[in-house]
Amino acid sequence: MTADTARWIRNFVDGQYVEPDENHSVRSFEKTDPATGLVVARVHEADEALVDRAVTGARSALGTWARTPVRERTAVLRRAADLIEERFEEFVAAEIADTGKPVTQARELDVARALANFRTFADVVAAAGQESFLTDLAGGRQALNYAVRKPLGVVAVIVPWNLPLLLLTWKVAPALACGNAVVVKPSEETPGTATLLAEVLRDAGLPAGAYNVVHGFGADSAGAYVTSHPGIDGVTFTGSSATGSHVMRTVAPRVRPVSFELGGKNAALVFGDADLDETLDGLTRSVFANTGQVCLCTERVYVHRSVFADVADGLAERARSLRLGRPLDEATTTGPLISQAHRDKVRGYFALAEQAGAKVLTGGGIPELGAELDGGSWIEPTLWTGLTNADRPVREEIFGPVAALIPFDTEDEAIALANDTDYGLAASVWTTDLRRGHRVAQAMDVGMAWVNTWFLRDLRSPFGGTGLSGIGREGGASSLHFYTEPTNVCVQL
Repeated sequence: MTADTARWIRNFVDGQYVEPDENHSVRSFEKTDPATGLVVARVHEADEALVDRAVTGARSALGTWARTPVRERTAVLRRAADLIEERFEEFVAAEIADTGKPVTQARELDVARALANFRTFADVVAAAGQESFLTDLAGGRQALNYAVRKPLGVVAVIVPWNLPLLLLTWKVAPALACGNAVVVKPSEETPGTATLLAEVLRDAGLPAGAYNVVHGFGADSAGAYVTSHPGIDGVTFTGSSATGSHVMRTVAPRVRPVSFELGGKNAALVFGDADLDETLDGLTRSVFANTGQVCLCTERVYVHRSVFADVADGLAERARSLRLGRPLDEATTTGPLISQAHRDKVRGYFALAEQAGAKVLTGGGIPELGAELDGGSWIEPTLWTGLTNADRPVREEIFGPVAALIPFDTEDEAIALANDTDYGLAASVWTTDLRRGHRVAQAMDVGMAWVNTWFLRDLRSPFGGTGLSGIGREGGASSLHFYTEPTNVCVQL
């Protein structure tokens, strides 16, 4: 497919897709397939006027949607989940076109979680109660205080390219369930699933204007126009720490609430008594899942010296067994990076590791996969030893299929090494000593800590990080607290 014949991906504003004019004079950009490097679509870039239309449409819809009874709002969410399920393979295809990830992952994780997000938050909001307090007053009288939660308003939802549908629905489902209207800005790298979801939500009965999608970039484009718009009441953002900092500065003059899930430099701690096979299974997932392009992925593996050689050899063997290939091949385990630019970034850390004296256990280069795929953004799963916490590849988020393995001798040393970071998103602890597992997990300066597992989630539990990894929590009641504003009512009885 050439740039001239590529399909259009359009903005969705106030209940309808916005068609580029016949002369194609609007700004647009190419969407390439990460697996092949070929152009698969042209994306209509929203200008400032179109973003304003989206926000205006959202504010108009807010009046109707916010007053819609909870049982009707949650019915729309459940209907949306049913429609995604009916069009499951269409969403799988859109996710693959966006990201190049293997079809098995797109089916079992990304689209499956989209269904779970809508259904879970429909249940959470339907079951939510409200706080109330009886206050004793002089003379035997009382006062009743109760809180009424109201929608936050028009929420800007900005999602990244690594798990575009999963993270989009993670934010949109609770926002809509709480009665908000949303303006979504997907990553310019992954515009497809957010656009397809617009059709599903419209067909599920969501009022026109309650869900809008505007495409573009950050600075001087849709991202900047959305976050700086005076009609936006709050921003939820998942992405890099640097971009989160910029968004915070943008909304600070208007004192708008933000929820940020940002970068991570996550640690795994492997103790000498850990079950080796279970640990290697978990580390293979946590280091290499989605080609390392998950904020929760492990990039630092601290291993007790007594089992360091066994873990290093075993994990390297498993990394070499990963199969890179065509996304639609059921045997493919590992896809490409999202873009050539991101591959250049990851390769830059390969050079830094070499300069720091790292030993490459496996990987470190670009694979040869044949003419069909050689134009894609492929890179080898890579493991290093010989680095320390002082080296940049161990301190900075790489966001690729890479990890450094570092030995430790004591529990206290392992905790200190893991917490020696500016990030604080997640950690995993591998041990058969349950007391140690609890003790070490609670000592991690992170938002989430796993023991003998990774990426196991209950969507009702709080999700988020500390430090450079973000502000606030989402999930279950935490999402309700962000997407609503409480009004306390006090009645003297």
